[in-house]
Amino acid sequence: MSKLSQNINLKQGQTLVMNQQMQQAIKLLQLSNLELNEYLEEALEANPLLEKVDNKDSHDSISDGGSADNDSMDDNFAQDDWKKESASNSDSTPEHAAQDDAQSGGADTQDFDAGAEAMGSGSGGSHQFDDAEYSFENRLSSEPSLREHLMNQLHILTEDARDRLIGALLIDQLDEAGYLRADPEDLAARLDCSEERIIKLLTKMKHFDPAGVFARDLADCLAMQLDEAGQLDSPMLRLLDNLDLLAAREWDKLVKACDVNREYLNDMIDEIKRMQPKPASEFDHFVVQTVIPEVLMKARPKNLGGGWRVELNNATLPKVLVNQEYYTEVASKASRKEDKEFLSTQIQSANWLVRALDQRAQTILKVASEIIEQQSAFFLYGIEFLQPMNLKDIAEEIKMHESTVSRVTTNKYIGTPRGIFELKYFFSTALIGADGMVHSAEAVKSKIKDMIDNEDASAVLSDDKIVDKLREDQIDIARRTVAKYREAMHIPSSVQRRKMKKQ
Repeated sequence: MSKLSQNINLKQGQTLVMNQQMQQAIKLLQLSNLELNEYLEEALEANPLLEKVDNKDSHDSISDGGSADNDSMDDNFAQDDWKKESASNSDSTPEHAAQDDAQSGGADTQDFDAGAEAMGSGSGGSHQFDDAEYSFENRLSSEPSLREHLMNQLHILTEDARDRLIGALLIDQLDEAGYLRADPEDLAARLDCSEERIIKLLTKMKHFDPAGVFARDLADCLAMQLDEAGQLDSPMLRLLDNLDLLAAREWDKLVKACDVNREYLNDMIDEIKRMQPKPASEFDHFVVQTVIPEVLMKARPKNLGGGWRVELNNATLPKVLVNQEYYTEVASKASRKEDKEFLSTQIQSANWLVRALDQRAQTILKVASEIIEQQSAFFLYGIEFLQPMNLKDIAEEIKMHESTVSRVTTNKYIGTPRGIFELKYFFSTALIGADGMVHSAEAVKSKIKDMIDNEDASAVLSDDKIVDKLREDQIDIARRTVAKYREAMHIPSSVQRRKMKKQ
């Protein structure tokens, strides 16, 4: 007969504890300037010790070019020079402590990983919160935007970094209906590439989902969808050429223009009614707005040494200060314990926020400057000179973790002489195989797709089996990576595919 007993065991382990400030720090680093604007408005309402200063009233506006946010870097982007200039341009006042100015950039540049200020505030927390596997944003689920949906398809369509940059530019030119109004000739001149290259890529992208996206206008959008449905015959083309008559309900004129009888015309009209005139409307959460860059890049005059001037776009971001004078006044009159605790909490929260904002600004400028340095040939000579680059290349140069660089470049745009680009799009992804060879992520995706397309109905490949097959080709990746790539290509799981093949 067995006996029950109780034992006490001491076990040591590491767990990740994410407090509220760590989550806020990560959120701040990821937010675009427009999103950060909304976040700060909420913070100003919640904390009476925070004070907003309009850019037009501040001497560090972009037009003045006097603050560290507008620090310029020579073409070598020397970090030490940047630190000296940043320190010399501090605009702190006696009423506001040095760290109060969220956008002054007065502190020296430093390696910053989101949440670093809050690491010591929670017991048992990890002091290294820069592993992408455990990053806060990777644990959140959300509906993809139209841009994300199209970018996923672009990555599958082509591995060429130049075509991807062109494609990203085309995607960013879409209006709220999903139409592309930009002229390929203008885009070709901007990127220093042939118009034929853009048209060739655009022709392929017009087959993206949702159907009708990248159309020039309504007639083109309907034609693309009708063609996909196999309904684009000669009478339908003539009808699309006379949409003004359709809107005016000029039936007799339409019958004559399309050279059909009234019954056939009614059938064509019914077909058109089944189409989607605004492809982007399928993405209810997709709100089109003009992209406003967080970073501005300008050529420096030759008499000043040439190169590039890099600055943060203060015009899109309010300046936030801690009102120390008001805090001192209120604190001197507080007598109750709860009032003193409230003030203490608010001043700590306010000081932490402005420090985090300052670090965010410095980090964005630091990352953007290194990207510009490594892609200088592209900005000078055009898209044919775009250099292969990944997150690690930037992270090693500026002594930051790859996950920090990834967060900084997400949803952040840079205004350049060649147009506005998302910072993230200057990177390409690569996998190192067991044989030491570099394999692009898209090449691996292509291999996975080929395996699944050619799989036998009686032997559907699981993700684990795909991993084994890739290892036979000296490509060693995790099963979860295979699953992620498969889902990005909208390929069902092995269980779902097995059911589909049996039907």
